[in-house]
Amino acid sequence: MAAKRRSRFAWCVTGSGHYLDESLEIARRLPDVDLFLSAAANEVLPLYGHRIEQLRERFRVFRDNSASSVPVGSLYDDIYHTVVVAPATSNTVAKCAYGFSDTLPTNMFAQAGKLGIPGIVFACDTEPVVVTRAPQTSHEEWLTLRPRRLELDNVERLRAIDFCQVVTTPDELVAALGARLAALKLAWNTSSS
Repeated sequence: MAAKRRSRFAWCVTGSGHYLDESLEIARRLPDVDLFLSAAANEVLPLYGHRIEQLRERFRVFRDNSASSVPVGSLYDDIYHTVVVAPATSNTVAKCAYGFSDTLPTNMFAQAGKLGIPGIVFACDTEPVVVTRAPQTSHEEWLTLRPRRLELDNVERLRAIDFCQVVTTPDELVAALGARLAALKLAWNTSSS
């Protein structure tokens, strides 16, 4: 069955473990979401306890397994009203800020902008000090990271990109998505199943 015109969210997952759990939980609350996974996301998701098979129970999942990012073609079919990149690594932020599109998420972001489809990017390296959970080990471990001026500058550069809204916390992501839902006359799901 074909999707209705601009009826779905395209949610791109990168290789960030920071705010990964929170981002996926927010995605579960939205109606009609498809996941687009970078090659790095395929590697990182299991390290944080997320199996692709489980994600497929809730989402249509597209993986970055072609040089030309074939799933990007779905944007041309006018299926998606919003592209979300969450969580976005500093690598993805830099690529988007400078117009590189060599992964599925960066291709989705670039092509969405060219088509006038709004994008929301949840940039993770946005504070002078970031405390984040390490990939699953035998015990829970937290890491302290210090983004460089370069990463912080790239977030600011990304803010100037057309059709792009940058958010830096889960609460900001929820607020941006809430505004998008209201503009589309849609509502949050009442359950995450």
